[in-house]
Amino acid sequence: MVRVGIIGAAGLSGLELLNLLSRHSEASVELVTSSKYLGKCVNDVFPELSEYNLNFQSNESDVTDCDVVFLAVPNQASLELVPQLLNQGILVIDLSGAYRLEDTEVFSKYYKLSHDSPELLNEAVFGLPELYKQQISAARLIANPGCYSTCALLGILPLAELLADLDRPPVIDAKSGVSGAGGRVEDDTMNYVSVNENFKAYKVLSHQHQPEIQQYLSELSSYSADENGEVIFTPHLLPVNRGILSTIYLHFRKPMDASKVIRCFSEFAEKNEFVHFMGKGNFPEIKMTVHSNRCMIGAESDESGQNWVIVSSLDNLIKGASGQAIQNMNLMCGLDEALGLT
Repeated sequence: MVRVGIIGAAGLSGLELLNLLSRHSEASVELVTSSKYLGKCVNDVFPELSEYNLNFQSNESDVTDCDVVFLAVPNQASLELVPQLLNQGILVIDLSGAYRLEDTEVFSKYYKLSHDSPELLNEAVFGLPELYKQQISAARLIANPGCYSTCALLGILPLAELLADLDRPPVIDAKSGVSGAGGRVEDDTMNYVSVNENFKAYKVLSHQHQPEIQQYLSELSSYSADENGEVIFTPHLLPVNRGILSTIYLHFRKPMDASKVIRCFSEFAEKNEFVHFMGKGNFPEIKMTVHSNRCMIGAESDESGQNWVIVSSLDNLIKGASGQAIQNMNLMCGLDEALGLT
């Protein structure tokens, strides 16, 4: 049995972890923390989690009874907590963006923080199981990917070997529900009145997931940013609770054989349990993936064969956060990758 701690258990990702782990046959939650609900019982604060009679502890609580700790806390808190946990021999899965980027200057630019542990950036494994399964299995620190990044990379990377033939950067037009773009932060941009019956772009050309997408696209495919420019990524806020839909535009310098493109997607999906390819001309909708750890993908081209549109969809709180984190835990602990997620 894997003994689990969740630091930041009362936020949206933390609650999703508790919900998913409640039906995991090989995991036991031993520690939950929350500064807001310190000392209160989980099932008193969240009656829907009736199976948990644990009390919320402080973030500084003893973790020695845990094998794995999930960090569902802000970036600054992760920067401070990760080295401490690793020094205690704990496996760490960090849901923040603190350890995803290799370049500390890029990190500082997009996250407005200085990195305190740059030596750990070389050790942290990007927790996208479809591409890093072997590395995840041997890791002690997982940088769980961003929700937008997961949706975009799973939509593009099945075509990794073909991307050298692009003649301009991929354009990613992504839309997220409120839980993926601010969660419970009730400020002027995320409150009900601002979001309901509205639709808008935000963090245009400044979102922290853009360099994340760029870094791993360059690392895992034949795409060259030096030759074709950096990915163009624009996030939008949908007036829904959860879910991401990404429309990805690719332009190739020569016609792409449709059967080859479709084969790349089909083979990628066949190898990865949580990726579902819908075929040419069929596209996912947000409602098809919410409350699941699945990413669904569809693709289409125009008559020239040079212009391709890919649509990918996932639940930002599950495959984009907590479900993927559990997928990573399963791999780190030698369990079935899908345990607790199907």
